[in-house]
Amino acid sequence: MPETPNQNRHFRFGIYELDGSTGELRKDGKSRPRLQGQPLEVLLHLLNRPGEVVTREDLRQRLWPADTFVDYDHSLNTAVNKLREALNDSADNPRFIQTIPRRGYRFIASIEAVDSCAGPAKPEENRSPEVAPAIGSESSVGILSDPRDLPPVSRPVVRLLFSLIQVMYFCFYVVSLANAHRIEAFLSRELQHPAWIFVPLLVTASVGIPIRLYLLSASLFGYRGLSNRFLKLFPALFLLDELWALAPFLAIDQIGAGLALAVTAALLYVPFSQRSLLLMGESNSRRAGDS
Repeated sequence: MPETPNQNRHFRFGIYELDGSTGELRKDGKSRPRLQGQPLEVLLHLLNRPGEVVTREDLRQRLWPADTFVDYDHSLNTAVNKLREALNDSADNPRFIQTIPRRGYRFIASIEAVDSCAGPAKPEENRSPEVAPAIGSESSVGILSDPRDLPPVSRPVVRLLFSLIQVMYFCFYVVSLANAHRIEAFLSRELQHPAWIFVPLLVTASVGIPIRLYLLSASLFGYRGLSNRFLKLFPALFLLDELWALAPFLAIDQIGAGLALAVTAALLYVPFSQRSLLLMGESNSRRAGDS
């Protein structure tokens, strides 16, 4: 495997530092498990072309000689997943490695590169500023809150507020199932095809109960990595929560259309507030570590 120029350089990106010659990775100055093999080669190749799309074919030629018999796609996916795990990154909410569907990958963070024999670090800007932002789920970094923009909040406060949100949703599900017969009667009176709403309501409530119990216990007992697990669940939870934001309309006879609309509008924001809460707690932990 040919040597990459980056193998003799040090890099800083975000809260990480990488020694290209040894694969030593540091997070906030603290050593992490050393990168080696294919994950390290993939990262060095991406760092050599920041902001550019590195195709899967480029990586295949870099990682495996032409006469190598291997499942390239599976092996490359495994290497990228290990790399994302080491960098605490996510394909759905990337901070460093962005997936370009059916093409390859792009390193999207700003980089400071230092040659092993050089002095102070020099910022290395992305060389393709004209490249359009990612499409679909990859653009969620620009749409949702960036962790660096959020204020730090103490973990006890985050855990309390996050737990209360889970209790709220849990109560929604339980109360709805307990009053299923009344809801069915209401939908039958108001709609021509009530089953189109009643059946999804029962299914999503049944699915939501164990999910909320898991998140509640994880928050109360301080599970490590809760933020990462929640971010992985976020796309599915977002759809579930936005659907249940319409729940106040099931009680429109009791609370009126105006209040039902107001509560629904507030509930539409709750999925984003959960994500922001966990990221603020994570931001506070990082700053505490720096001090």
